[in-house]
Amino acid sequence: MNTRNYTLQLRTFCLFGALFCFTQVQAQGGFDPDGDQSERNKGNGILLHLGLGAHLPGADLDTRFGTSGTLGGGVERISERNFFIGLEGHYLFGPTVDEDPLANLRTAEGYIIGNDRSLASVVLRQRGWYAGATLGKLFTFGKSRAGLRVSFGGGWLQHKIRIQDDTQSVTQLTGDYKKGYDRLTAGPALQQFIGWQQLGAKRRNNFMIGLEFNQGFTNTRREWDFELGRKLAQQRLDLRFGIRASWTIPFYTGNAETIYY
Repeated sequence: MNTRNYTLQLRTFCLFGALFCFTQVQAQGGFDPDGDQSERNKGNGILLHLGLGAHLPGADLDTRFGTSGTLGGGVERISERNFFIGLEGHYLFGPTVDEDPLANLRTAEGYIIGNDRSLASVVLRQRGWYAGATLGKLFTFGKSRAGLRVSFGGGWLQHKIRIQDDTQSVTQLTGDYKKGYDRLTAGPALQQFIGWQQLGAKRRNNFMIGLEFNQGFTNTRREWDFELGRKLAQQRLDLRFGIRASWTIPFYTGNAETIYY
């Protein structure tokens, strides 16, 4: 699959996710602050989120990777007054790598020759993850439990170049040798989200969609880079910004410790 098709499928996947959330809102009467609500979505509760997103890179991350997608989720404790605190984690993936860590293995024409003296098929991809804690508040309107969600968080960001040798014929890209080329990078990170969150009376009418921002203060985790012949010791600023949509599964606790979902 080429890069153009991969990017098109990623964008289509995210578009369908956004349309799904919009359809659920329309099916339940839209963003009606005075819509039908029951006491089952009031009080304290636990929120489970499952979501996807698409992000653009910034600063140092932009020199290494292109557009990326995310898959992940989280769990939160929400109070009766709509303050929440929780944990979240997201898997990062993307088809575009702008740096070439294998330049020293290529011929003048740009090919890599395998052990069998034939052309090797080597593909580069972006891979990584973010995990951390989050806290924030849901600012509701009217009687419904829906409105503007604002959250801040902090955690750990990690990413690398995934090197896929389809022919498995290049000795330098096997075992621990591959670690000298993958440019594994990690460090503490901050995360912010602002968007719409809906916690309706019906189970299907629970979701959030909005803008997400991530700032990673990272550095290399490898002692040596084989392509450059040195350690990549400079401090990095890795930025990501984009859109994320999540489906939410709520569990509410009533006055008698009865759990509603």
